[in-house]
Amino acid sequence: MTPATPRFRLGFLTHVQGRGDDPARTYRDAQELFVVADELGFDTGWVAQHHVPAGGGGLSSPWTFLAHAAARTTRIRLGTAITVLPLEDPVRLAEDIAVVDTLSGGRVEIGVGSGYSDTEYAAFGQDITRKRELTSEKLSVLRRALSGEEVRAPGFRVQPAPGDFTDRIWQGVFSGPGARHAAAGGANLLLNRAAYGFDAPTDEVQRPWADAFLDAWDRPRRPRVGLSRFVFPAKDRRTALRQIGDDVHRAALRLGESGAFPKDLDVDGALRRFHSFYGHPDEITAALREERVLPVVTDLITQFNPAVPDHDAAIRALELIATEVAPALGWKPATVPDLAGA
Repeated sequence: MTPATPRFRLGFLTHVQGRGDDPARTYRDAQELFVVADELGFDTGWVAQHHVPAGGGGLSSPWTFLAHAAARTTRIRLGTAITVLPLEDPVRLAEDIAVVDTLSGGRVEIGVGSGYSDTEYAAFGQDITRKRELTSEKLSVLRRALSGEEVRAPGFRVQPAPGDFTDRIWQGVFSGPGARHAAAGGANLLLNRAAYGFDAPTDEVQRPWADAFLDAWDRPRRPRVGLSRFVFPAKDRRTALRQIGDDVHRAALRLGESGAFPKDLDVDGALRRFHSFYGHPDEITAALREERVLPVVTDLITQFNPAVPDHDAAIRALELIATEVAPALGWKPATVPDLAGA
């Protein structure tokens, strides 16, 4: 009998953050998460690009990192959520993607977005007021380059020749119009772990965005929706809070200063604003069953950010996600490499 197809793929996302001033250890720990996730059967592993640490992450060069992860893993797919596209040369980016895809045996997923940091845009000589325009322009060039077309000069094509990226380009959005725009361009949809600037719960805000994307989709292939969520299981709620509470609270206070969250949130308020799922695996499973966006997603992408749990606790959390939480929601670990991205 053919096994039933799981209704979503399971991923994890790391912002490659650590504590203190030892980036080498932070990078080693993040690489180890990819190895563990690969062994546990996670379908995808993602990294976020941040050029300045105040943006919530410590990885400026994701494709260098993913090339190393490709050498240490055998089947997990490798992606960015996201690469800050307006700050990249899209042809040069396509070359990096093609190299990592070749080294990994066709396991790359590319997620792009516009970013939000004034400092990053200034450092790269770009105008942040044009971020949407730049994203659209550069995504068009990136698509052509990854399709093996000539770009910018007669006879110039990216090498090595890219694989088929028709179903492997993702776009992060923060609105219904953005979701429709992604669908119109044929990109898969990436939704963030939290909605900023809204009073309603994140899933109430984002479900109409997902619906707008699906309504606007007019391609023959299946539309794909990737949902990022803060998921941190532990033996109980108190243990989880010891690992994540202070970090989440500090992050919420920083966002309160920028206006993305209300000011002076307490810990419980901060966890609600980050739409956090934490505690015993049974508690998390029950809460995720009520998540409004999850029923329409093809990819559930779990993350711990903005928390920076101890490395052993992070590994244990991945184990609980893969062995208890996700299976209770209908996921099954992959047994063979999924090189087609299906």
